[in-house]
Amino acid sequence: MARDDPGIIERAARAAGEAEASAAQALSPYANARWLERLADLGDQPQLRTLCVAAIAAGLAAGRASGYGPRLARAGLRMLVAHQLATMGKNFVKRRIDRTRPRSLSRPGKHHRPSPGSSEAKEETSFPSGHAAGAAAVARAFAREFPRHRSAATAAGAVLAAVQVPRCAHYPSDIGAGLALGLAAEVGVAALWPESAASVSEAAPQEEVEPCES
Repeated sequence: MARDDPGIIERAARAAGEAEASAAQALSPYANARWLERLADLGDQPQLRTLCVAAIAAGLAAGRASGYGPRLARAGLRMLVAHQLATMGKNFVKRRIDRTRPRSLSRPGKHHRPSPGSSEAKEETSFPSGHAAGAAAVARAFAREFPRHRSAATAAGAVLAAVQVPRCAHYPSDIGAGLALGLAAEVGVAALWPESAASVSEAAPQEEVEPCES
């Protein structure tokens, strides 16, 4: 193969990059929609951390007599720790990779390709998505204590992550990388702090008991 002929993987990566950049540009008319902005704000760090603290407070206030208080408090603390770990992970990556956000691609000399760098400018730190990382970590941590609500938590986290694309704040690959970081952070927390016996019991499939014949 000729030296200047990129490999299949490189060509595929370039094509994928061009596709997601084009998709971001196509969605730009919706970037400033007020409802979209309000929805996206729910995935900001202060809002997610407030949710974690609220869960802890609600659990402590409910107490053991409620039957769910201790689990809710544990869930809130688990969410908070997982979110912090995810935030540290995304900051570690952002400080080493520069990528122009979709909304700033129209500026002269800007492109969508990630590259090694240490820029601290907000518009140059698109990769990975901190919103996606935080939302994934918090949603999975909650589901760890309340597996019955795993689907709802996962859906909420996915929406908070995906909404960053039409906002032109992130590319789909930024979202994917953020989700991976968030899930990895939560798995790390779970490895050091296993879920409660009640959570394990709730997650286990219930066997049907056949009635005894008289």
